[in-house]
Amino acid sequence: MKKYWLLAWLCCLSQMIWGQKALPNIIYILADDLGYADLGCFGSKRIKTPNLDQMAAEGIKLTRHYSTGVCAPSRACLMTGRHLGHCEIRGNRQAANGYGQLPLSDTAITVAMLLKKAGYATALVGKWGLGEPGTSGDPSKKGFDQYFGYTDQVLAHNHFPEYLLRNGEKVFLKNEVQYQAPNSWAKGRGSVSAKKVEFSQDYFSQEVASFITRHRKQPFFLYYTPIIPHDNGEAPAGEQIESPTTEPYTQMPWSEDEKRYAASITYLDREIGKLLAQLKKEGLDKKTLVVFVSDNGPKQRDAFESTGGLRGKKRDMYEGGIRVPFIARWPGKIKAGTVNETPTALWDFLPTACALAGIRSPATDGISFLHLLRGKAAPSREYLYWELFDGGDKQAVLMGTWKAIRNGLKVGESLPPIELYNLATDPQEQNNVAAQQPDILKKMEEIMRSARFPSKTFPLPMDR
Repeated sequence: MKKYWLLAWLCCLSQMIWGQKALPNIIYILADDLGYADLGCFGSKRIKTPNLDQMAAEGIKLTRHYSTGVCAPSRACLMTGRHLGHCEIRGNRQAANGYGQLPLSDTAITVAMLLKKAGYATALVGKWGLGEPGTSGDPSKKGFDQYFGYTDQVLAHNHFPEYLLRNGEKVFLKNEVQYQAPNSWAKGRGSVSAKKVEFSQDYFSQEVASFITRHRKQPFFLYYTPIIPHDNGEAPAGEQIESPTTEPYTQMPWSEDEKRYAASITYLDREIGKLLAQLKKEGLDKKTLVVFVSDNGPKQRDAFESTGGLRGKKRDMYEGGIRVPFIARWPGKIKAGTVNETPTALWDFLPTACALAGIRSPATDGISFLHLLRGKAAPSREYLYWELFDGGDKQAVLMGTWKAIRNGLKVGESLPPIELYNLATDPQEQNNVAAQQPDILKKMEEIMRSARFPSKTFPLPMDR
């Protein structure tokens, strides 16, 4: 009998050990201001992205994946699993002292914290934007064993910066940088490089490769956030897209900014190709889920039809502002060439990561999309909700094929009318049918009231 129990105990121990080894690596890549149709696999006819196209061919595309419309809120929703009615950060907002953005609070639980507790090595490489070193939103306090890049998203406008941060310590580059005046909108943080020598993306690629090699024998979570193709708004007009090259578009009859925009995306595509090749070389290919997404829609990029014909752009609640490309690849787990139209959102990643790690997800607004990756039916979802305090205050709801948008919200003023669109028949959101659908409109208005917590930092008229 003792031998039986010993054997049973050893079997359980073996299952625990093998279960731990079976935990998949997770690499989540978040591009910056990349439009829905800026990739070949999502319809671009001008920008070359062969590696991401191949990644999509070998994996899955989610064609109705949603962001929040702008940088910091998207990153906060992604990290916490909260939509914009419950997330602490509902707009781009500088910290009171001008250094960095509003930080995540001490009580905010992130996906990195949960995965670290589950035994994952965790790293952030790229742009953070959710708290400076020493604040409550310091990446090292939010679950990351290590981080490298920009914590301040205004500093991240410059692709050739004076320095990057490694775990709070400055790593100086060889660029010569001129900062804005202290009384500027960015309080002296925005900058332009007079001498461009070292490109931040090259540093990120090296850091990513090093992290993967060092942690190839244990499960890891890599949150990889390049700043491509975000522009540098502090640079002179015509010089705001920063790329070390215009190849392979140098001979195209485009403006210099257009050449650099396309070249920067192709440059990022090449670096992602290197990452995927490294996973194969190190035997991690079938052990690693790689996800590629964008944090919001593009700035106005009509030359490339960056929204794929969808209405709106970055900071809008129309589809062009919030619908983003989503690609996932996991050989042997995700069927190659899969396309799924189920609506999903950035805040679905946290429960998905918990499911991958075999741990219970805390209560969030997200729904795991792991079933979609495995080709299974999606659980029902009543609606997706947004509110955004950037470029004007606004709300939006997606319920089935119906999309409601309320623009121009101002505290102290009456509520503006709600626009209503049927995306099934009007994907470009051109025909406002609010007057013809009073019952749907009433339901949308109820959701706009009930799907949110009031915020002192980001108030709406109904909060007062």
